[in-house]
Amino acid sequence: MPRIFTPDVLRLYLVLDPTLCGGAQGMVDTARAAAANGATLVQLRAPQWKKRALVECARALKKVLAPFGVPLIVNDHADVCLAANAEGLHVGQKDLSPVDARALIGQNRILGLSANTAEHFSVVDRNLVDYLGVGPIALTRTKTDTGAALGISGFAALASCKPCPIVAIGSVSVLNARDLMRAGADGIAVVSAICGKPDAARATRELADIVNFRDRPQALS
Repeated sequence: MPRIFTPDVLRLYLVLDPTLCGGAQGMVDTARAAAANGATLVQLRAPQWKKRALVECARALKKVLAPFGVPLIVNDHADVCLAANAEGLHVGQKDLSPVDARALIGQNRILGLSANTAEHFSVVDRNLVDYLGVGPIALTRTKTDTGAALGISGFAALASCKPCPIVAIGSVSVLNARDLMRAGADGIAVVSAICGKPDAARATRELADIVNFRDRPQALS
């Protein structure tokens, strides 16, 4: 079976935060609202949770995302990805290697990798990795184990030599989303720009309006 990944799925990538969303049900509700209003990909990231809770939440997310055709990505845990039959896995530079991750999840699932340096870019194997999460754009409270902030110019420099589609992450909001798309992003990944907002549906629509505009470089296929 061919991989289900296409670059367009990165356009508006929601990374769920259990604290901002108020727990598992809050993440499910946020994901449903986002998927109904323009989110194209959703990631479950809850690094402090036990595996059983992650699997249960992932299964609940799958149910609410399925009617909208929005894939679910699990952060870090290949076993959770498989147990919940999620569409993909995202790993960091210190997590499973892309070789091992791909061997575990199979050839058809989506595999994403965090990257924020030219050295990271230079060793990416497109036969293994579908997309790169590049950031942080600015320092962020939702994830503290990140490298130095890239800024728009640093992101653009990396985007100019991207080995595969890339998504900008780390303090991405309505304030910089348009500039990031123009700088070469195939999409934006957001956390607090949707999670914990009083109206997640409206917040998603505002971001979708930005990332769907036509004045941007053509996505890398």
